[in-house]
Amino acid sequence: MKIAVDKIENLLNAKISPQNIADILKKSKALQRLSLEEVAILLSVEDESLLAQIFQAAHDLKENIYGKRLVVFVPLYISNLCNNECLYCAFRTSNKGVVRRALTQEEILKEVEFLLKDGQKRILLVSGEAYPKEGLDYILKSIETVYSARDNKNRIRRLNVNIAPLEIEEFKKLKAANIGTYQLFQETYHKPTYSKLHVKGPKSDYDYRLTAIDRAFEAGIDDVGIGILFGLYDYKYEVLALLSHIEYLEAKFGMGPHTISIPRLEPASGSGVASNPPAPVDDLSFKKIIAVLRLAVPYTGLILSTRETPEIRRAAFDLGVSQISAGSRTNPGGYTNQKTADQFSLGDHRSLDEVIYDICKKGYIPSFCTGCYRLGRTGLDFMEYAKPGEIKKKCLPNALFTFQEYLEDYASDKTKEIGQSLINRELNNMGFIQEKTENLLNKIKKGERDIYV
Repeated sequence: MKIAVDKIENLLNAKISPQNIADILKKSKALQRLSLEEVAILLSVEDESLLAQIFQAAHDLKENIYGKRLVVFVPLYISNLCNNECLYCAFRTSNKGVVRRALTQEEILKEVEFLLKDGQKRILLVSGEAYPKEGLDYILKSIETVYSARDNKNRIRRLNVNIAPLEIEEFKKLKAANIGTYQLFQETYHKPTYSKLHVKGPKSDYDYRLTAIDRAFEAGIDDVGIGILFGLYDYKYEVLALLSHIEYLEAKFGMGPHTISIPRLEPASGSGVASNPPAPVDDLSFKKIIAVLRLAVPYTGLILSTRETPEIRRAAFDLGVSQISAGSRTNPGGYTNQKTADQFSLGDHRSLDEVIYDICKKGYIPSFCTGCYRLGRTGLDFMEYAKPGEIKKKCLPNALFTFQEYLEDYASDKTKEIGQSLINRELNNMGFIQEKTENLLNKIKKGERDIYV
């Protein structure tokens, strides 16, 4: 697989006109994928009035597909062992100021039990790109440990994985471990920049990393996530290259990624590169990135982490973000107060309940739903529901069920009050599925758990 470098660089000089923008937005609102040429035009917009049109179109499109739902998850760092030299990362092998830890299975269990008592139900398992002696078995055992944890009736219902690229046979083992999404970021698609910033270790092989998603698909994993670390190279090039990658995957496998992550480079212990990004992305440009990605790939989830401040996260809800992390720590043992270095600095230090309350104040329904993954609605099967708009009939009730559980078991009083009001609002607008949804919500109030459709 090759990124169409010459084509992308030519597109970066695309000329725009208000009529071009109107035509592109009309196409996107009709839920049609945008071409690289059309995305390049949107990315080149600087005029405030045209940007306002793009932002409004992204907002409308998100509401059309996702409604008022916002999926919530939490990262779980189990190891900061790493044999790579990525100049922007605190975990890089030469950073001697970092206390190295790979959590034991007992420690992982305690971390997960803490998260369950907080109300979490969806975890992203993250590891540095080196493992203890067991190798991949360490990851597989850790997955089993996460799924074994309990807090009364609560358990982790979906575990996504962000680990180093694997071979096909290894990906098959990962799939057999019942993961949700396999997530891997290219970091930067600009090969000269990639080589300059990844100077040693397996991750220095640009092409091996780029083709990892191919191997995951070939191993039968049909739910993958990709991403860019914005700030390493020109954001316009990166977005076009990422979409080029998606076009390639769709042509070869009939489907692209289920999610795209959009982190910005943040300060990291011992890294001058992280403190002074080579290609910084300001807040307005970042909002444009979110809106353009939402318009470009309507059915792909956009993930925003706690790298960003609460203010930026609130704005992002309206521009196309559909998943966020909350109550995060980025160091092994961070939830049980073990003293290891964070991978990067956080912008949002609020608790899960504080984030949930804030989501509610914006009028969104926090969702911990995992129904599609547990019923096999992934990959091409998911798209069969999503494209005609049928997925809403599943996603909204499931979001309400998981949110009702949170309100019953973990929410503060003020979150319960505003949350129940939002659930009642949604019930009143559900039409023919209202009665069934209301009956199942009443079962949750009486103590039943893990209801989904």
